[in-house]
Amino acid sequence: MNENLVKEWDKTFPKSEKVNHSKVTFHNRYGITLVADMYIPKDVEGKLPAIAVCGPFGAVKEQASGLYAQTMAERGFLTIAFDPSFTGESSGTPRYMASPDINTEDFQAAVDFLSVQENVDSEKIGIIGICGWGGMALNVAALDTRIKATVASTMYDMTRVNANGYFDQGDNEETRYNNKVALNAQKIIDYKNGNYELGGGCFELPVPEDAPFYVKDYSEYYKGRAYHQRSLNSNGGWNKIGCMSFINQPILKYSNEIRSAVLIIHGEKAHSCYFSKDAYKNMVTDSKYTDNKELMLIPNAVHTDLYDNMSVIPFDKMVEFFNKNLK
Repeated sequence: MNENLVKEWDKTFPKSEKVNHSKVTFHNRYGITLVADMYIPKDVEGKLPAIAVCGPFGAVKEQASGLYAQTMAERGFLTIAFDPSFTGESSGTPRYMASPDINTEDFQAAVDFLSVQENVDSEKIGIIGICGWGGMALNVAALDTRIKATVASTMYDMTRVNANGYFDQGDNEETRYNNKVALNAQKIIDYKNGNYELGGGCFELPVPEDAPFYVKDYSEYYKGRAYHQRSLNSNGGWNKIGCMSFINQPILKYSNEIRSAVLIIHGEKAHSCYFSKDAYKNMVTDSKYTDNKELMLIPNAVHTDLYDNMSVIPFDKMVEFFNKNLK
């Protein structure tokens, strides 16, 4: 393991006494080293079912994904929460870039790693993707036949939001073209300067009164209760051009061919709920594999409730789902 990795507990949630925690590293097929927190339930023997967790988009493993991983480990699963390529403690330069392809491979690399662990049952591997990584998880589920069960929580389709803007308000050729003109002009600026300008993270607190609720929701999580020094969203944000390739690369093209089990969870009051509703509809339309697909909407919950609100996140439902389908 890399000696430079942070050794102290620096998560945004309390450490559980029910699990053993350690840091692990593994590489993806692009040669990028990914860093993960591994959580193993105490006092267990034999081969365990395993779950890889990632997200939200622009977060780090010390935030929501780690909370999910630790909680699911308390429930009997061996879990890892990993930092994606170019972020957190994982390698990859330049920093703060995203890629539909590389980020899909990040999840697959996590499955590679779990598949060869002596205390993991390689036939019982699932994944959880949160926010932008919920959409990525569905994309991985459509590609990786080793994954037996997938949970997408408070999901974003990052290709759709980059191509169309929030709520599809920019879903026209003219708006997309102007966005691409601006991004390509930024590429020249970055090339000349020899570095990449950041797009800005969340608003500083307190958020202006006239800001949309979802902006306030994000800022109170990333700048407030779950601030972390390595989180993009807690600080300067992604590179301005960091998500450029998402514009014309839809990631959910073959979601209706997913044979394995999928549970999509979303807060009914979340600004982003339309992503999950449409993703579920597209996944089951003209599909032969609908019996193991489910959409769970949680009344009165908003987007970040599913990041860290322990009274809202349906862990009992997820445990039931994975126990049923990791077999």
